[in-house]
Amino acid sequence: MAEDEPLAAMVVEEVLTELGYDVLLASDGEEALRLAEDHDFDVLVTDLAMPRMTGWELIPRLRTQRPDLPVVVMTGFLPSNGREVLLSGQTGPLALVLKPFEINHLVRAIEKVMVGHRRAEPQAALLSMY
Repeated sequence: MAEDEPLAAMVVEEVLTELGYDVLLASDGEEALRLAEDHDFDVLVTDLAMPRMTGWELIPRLRTQRPDLPVVVMTGFLPSNGREVLLSGQTGPLALVLKPFEINHLVRAIEKVMVGHRRAEPQAALLSMY
């Protein structure tokens, strides 16, 4: 999970860990890409506005390697055509959660995109948030 606000990172990580997810922490999009090189994960949760590399850049870069990668986008600002831009050309499942949100909305979005992508071993969530 990439999160520059420690309290938000702690809350999301705690909830997902209690639900059985392994959470990989990243401080921004570039670090998330580096983690993806060394770790296999089941879902990407990313904000669109992050330092060094945005979610807009991160999603297609990860999906070049894994076109069916489930993605949950969390954002506090979505341009008027943002939903259409996010969905255009996407091959894998994608959900959008607008900030501020209740944690159960994020959990439901993760579960929704992972339908059909679950593995026998515990899931891992790579979260990128600002």
